[in-house]
Amino acid sequence: MPRIEKLPQSVVNRIAAGEVVERPASVVKELLENALDAGPTRIDVELEQGGIALVRVVDNGSGITAEELPLAVTAHATSKLRTADDLDRIGTLGFRGEALASIGEVARLTIRSRQAGGVGAAITVDGGRLGEVVPDGCSVGTSVEVRQLFGNVPARRAFLRAAQTEWSHAAEAFVRTALAHPGIAFSLSHQSSATGRPRRAHDLPAAVAWRDRIASLHGHDLADRLLEVEADDGQIAVSGFVGRPEDDMASGRLQHLFVAGRPFRDRAILHAVQEAYRGLLLTGRQPIAFLRFDLPPDAVDVNVHPAKMEVRFREPSRLYRLVLAALRSRFLSGGTGTRLVAPAQAPPPTAATRLTADAPAAAAWAAPVERGGSPPAGLPWPAPPAAAASAPAPAEPPAWERDEQSPAAIKPAAKVERGVQMHDRYIVVESGDGIEVIDQHALHERVLYERLKASVATGGLEVQPLLVPERLDLPPAELELVTEHAPALERAGMRVEPFGGSTVIVTSKPALAGDTPARDIVREVLDRLAAASSAGGSPSLLIDEVLHGMACKAAIKAGDPLSQAEVDALIRDRRLVPESHHCPHGRPTSLTLSRRDLDRQFRRT
Repeated sequence: MPRIEKLPQSVVNRIAAGEVVERPASVVKELLENALDAGPTRIDVELEQGGIALVRVVDNGSGITAEELPLAVTAHATSKLRTADDLDRIGTLGFRGEALASIGEVARLTIRSRQAGGVGAAITVDGGRLGEVVPDGCSVGTSVEVRQLFGNVPARRAFLRAAQTEWSHAAEAFVRTALAHPGIAFSLSHQSSATGRPRRAHDLPAAVAWRDRIASLHGHDLADRLLEVEADDGQIAVSGFVGRPEDDMASGRLQHLFVAGRPFRDRAILHAVQEAYRGLLLTGRQPIAFLRFDLPPDAVDVNVHPAKMEVRFREPSRLYRLVLAALRSRFLSGGTGTRLVAPAQAPPPTAATRLTADAPAAAAWAAPVERGGSPPAGLPWPAPPAAAASAPAPAEPPAWERDEQSPAAIKPAAKVERGVQMHDRYIVVESGDGIEVIDQHALHERVLYERLKASVATGGLEVQPLLVPERLDLPPAELELVTEHAPALERAGMRVEPFGGSTVIVTSKPALAGDTPARDIVREVLDRLAAASSAGGSPSLLIDEVLHGMACKAAIKAGDPLSQAEVDALIRDRRLVPESHHCPHGRPTSLTLSRRDLDRQFRRT
């Protein structure tokens, strides 16, 4: 065995960089934490090529003296800890003194700083090589530049994603930090290699109310609908905002937790949030939550994760119960527009609402259609069973009546399926060997998705121009998504055009979307596009996400009463699409109770 020797400091720093610096977003997070600890009133962030070429963070805080600049880039040198006991009472964001040394080991790092009444100075660290301190005519505060991240570590740089993907992650790190500190002004600019000039993505003024900062980042439409929650058990307090159940999301990207100004992740707390929405959301859907926790410093340990994204609480079960109680009491207090029980029976919608695309199609719906034939042009649903039953049955059942589980087998067509809606969410149908219970939303979502996908593939998607375009105010991040993915949206029937500033107008939508507001479809689609773009999705995947979002938002919901004709049409329509046994999210659309199961329950066997 080789002799045991102490590693050189450069190797130690590079190992630490592997834990602290994963991608440009990690650099943005670490530099923002250092800037916030300096007590600024404004922080400006500038990125080039998603942060791969440049990350620059400028603050107007207290600054660093020229004598301390070499120590600032030395491993484990910090002004925020003095003794081991201080680790139990951490009140700052950056405290270990390893970030700058680690970044300087894998990039070119330049720090310029000046204190009020002092002289500015600068220092550069290039791939671990420390330069000299030189005078610099900088403003009061600190400017940190990180250029060519992993430029001297090709193996690490090869693992970086495309510039657009890295930009998405870096922008998310910025948003989390800006949400945690509404009293400080922030800005974020990005210069991609395509445009060649910086573009301002966020310009956030200091805000007094947290809802105002949320509105600046995610739009007033979302912020104005949030429900305020708070709870306090004497030692621990939770406060913030949650979304209404009807404003659910496809992903958890709008779930933010903060403690002592620090964004963090915690599965137990997020589980408590989900538990509070039990019975209010469909499986797979995510609620919106912005929650802040106030508790003594010694009740939380923030030093358990290299990137400080996870924390450990002394009494996690106490926080779980507090979050669950805060949200549940808010939902039960009234005035939220939320129902914890099935809605009362309402007049059934007309055929021209959710289950049809437009009035002409609704009129044609009642026309007889021969079995195996095609529905009228533009008709999203086949003829009602009564009309179809009067037509003579062909000698051999058509292809759409073949068993999906066994393509070679053919289902007998002697009996027309009829269904009964139960609790405004399930449809019960008699099957050949028992009964079948159908989830109306899941099945309709699958039907819409398959029809949209087939129409897009063949170029025959029917688009409905809007007589009055719908206006939508978007936060900068979503505005960029709309601009970037405009071709994919238009291919799927959604034409979204800029209207000045952060406002866009929607001028068309797919006819299959029925009377679903175009603005609701756009928001659902943007939620899915954000997740797909962060994962570096291909163009075909992005189109698929657009169609998923449209189908999910336009499908009938649990709680929507249906007429008998609509129930029968939905039952028949599942035979016309593939994979009708599950929705696009993977949830089953139906379950079957066989006659044997029923006989066993009633003790007939």
